[in-house]
Amino acid sequence: MGRFSGGGKLVPKPDAKAIATGFIGGFVGILSLALLTSWSGYPLLMAPFGATCVILFTAAAAPFAQPRNVIGGHFISALVGLIALYFFGQGPIVMAFAVATAIAAMQFFRAVHPPAGANPLVILMAGSAGFDFLLLPVLSGSIVLVGVAAVINNAKADAKWPLYWIGKD
Repeated sequence: MGRFSGGGKLVPKPDAKAIATGFIGGFVGILSLALLTSWSGYPLLMAPFGATCVILFTAAAAPFAQPRNVIGGHFISALVGLIALYFFGQGPIVMAFAVATAIAAMQFFRAVHPPAGANPLVILMAGSAGFDFLLLPVLSGSIVLVGVAAVINNAKADAKWPLYWIGKD
């Protein structure tokens, strides 16, 4: 073992079905958002949704891939980003503070979704997002992706996704 090895092993090699699920899920998820954006004229796409697709379609059983985490995590972190923008402006310290606060808030509300950690950066770097950004694209886009995941991840006869919607306790 090398100096930088923790001794762990790689995850098992995915089979063709798993690779196809990731490909189809990512394709259908992003295409759905792009087409809905084109047809409606309302923005439903943002860069963190690409990473959300990775989690939804390659690690569907993970806590990060459950609807509560996807929708709640994106909403919470975008709200933090908007509050940071309007109260503190832009800048490196604000960006770092907003991301750190988003992480803490997602943990507090038990809705951690790693791709959502980028939302404050998207908002602060754009510098012009309004609170309507919470509805379009954040909430509506994440709901669409969860809907696509419900179809794709349940295509197998024995599939049961999600593991929970809201959760208990």
